[in-house]
Amino acid sequence: MKKVLVTGGAGYIGSHTVVELFNSGFIPVIVDNFSNSDERVLQGLEAILGFKPVLHTCDCIDYEALKQVFSLEKPDAVIHFAAFKAVGESTQQPIRYYKNNIDSLLILLELMNEFQVRDLVFSSSCTVYGQPDELPVSENSPQKTATSPYGYSKQVGERILTDACLARPELRCTLLRYFNPIGAHPSGLIGELPFGIPNNLVPYIAQTAAGIREKLIIHGNDYQTTDGTCIRDYIHVCDLAVAHVRALQWLDGQSQACETFNLGQGKGNSVKEVIDTFVRVNNVPVHVEIGPRRPGDVEQVWANAAKALQTLNWKTERSLADGLQDAWRWQQHLGK
Repeated sequence: MKKVLVTGGAGYIGSHTVVELFNSGFIPVIVDNFSNSDERVLQGLEAILGFKPVLHTCDCIDYEALKQVFSLEKPDAVIHFAAFKAVGESTQQPIRYYKNNIDSLLILLELMNEFQVRDLVFSSSCTVYGQPDELPVSENSPQKTATSPYGYSKQVGERILTDACLARPELRCTLLRYFNPIGAHPSGLIGELPFGIPNNLVPYIAQTAAGIREKLIIHGNDYQTTDGTCIRDYIHVCDLAVAHVRALQWLDGQSQACETFNLGQGKGNSVKEVIDTFVRVNNVPVHVEIGPRRPGDVEQVWANAAKALQTLNWKTERSLADGLQDAWRWQQHLGK
C-alpha cells in the first residue's frame, strides 16, 4: 500500500481525506502543527478508522522538522492542505498569510525533490479566479488579480507548481480548485472546527442555531444577485475528500502531469438560500441580521466541473441539504 503524507491532515478537509485515503487502500500519515486544527479531531478519526493514524506534530515551514518526517516515513505521495485559509483574516494579516502559505509549499517541493517523491495533490481554491466575467468558471477562465491575500497566495502556489513541473518533468501534480466546502462526516465524529468566531458561513449558522452566537450577520444584501446576497458553489467535504483520492490515483498513471481541476457542484446558492435550507432541513431557528459588505468577498462564483468528471471520473454525490444536515449533526456532537 502506498503511503501518503497529508499536510494539514488534522484540519477540516484534511481529516476527511485521511478517512477516504484509508478506505481506498492508502496509508495516510498526518503532518499538522495544530495552529488551525484541534487534537479532538484525532479522537474522531480513531473512532471512524478503528485505530490512531500516524501523526507528526510539525510546522511545514520548519525545514529540518519536515525533513525528519520525510526521512522517517519515506512517503510515496503528498497531499498538501497546510495553509491559512480565511479570506477576511488574510486582508488583515497579509504578510503572515504569504509567509505561511508560500514558504510551506517551497519547502515541501525541496524535500520532495530530495527524497524523490513524484506525486503532489495541491489544495488550491476558486479564489484564484477573482470576480469572473462569465459563469460558470472553467479551468480555462482567465484569472484576475485575487481579491484577497489568501486568494493571491493560491495563485502564486499554482504558478510555483507549474514552473516546478516544467523544471522537473518527473514531478506530477494536480491543482484542485475547490469551491466552498461544507458539511461533516455522516457519523458526526469529525467536521469543521473553527477557532473563535467562524470565518465560514455554515459553521456560523450552526453555532447561531446552537445558541453559541447571538445572531448571524449577512455581509451585504445589495449585490447584483437574485436576493442581493453573495452566491457560492457549496460542496460536501466528503465529496471533496473523494476527489483528492481520485486525483492521486489518476497521477499514478501519468508519465508527467500538472493538471488543474475545478471541484464543485456546478451550481450556485446564495447566502440566504443556504440559511433558509439549514432552517428547513434541521427544523431549527437562526437569528439573522443584515450588515455591511465584507472586504475581499467576491459577488458570485460557481464551477464548471466537467473536466473532473471526464478525467477523474468524479462528481458530487451529496446535496446542499445533505451538507447542512451533516453540519448540524456535527455541531450537536460538539455540544455533548
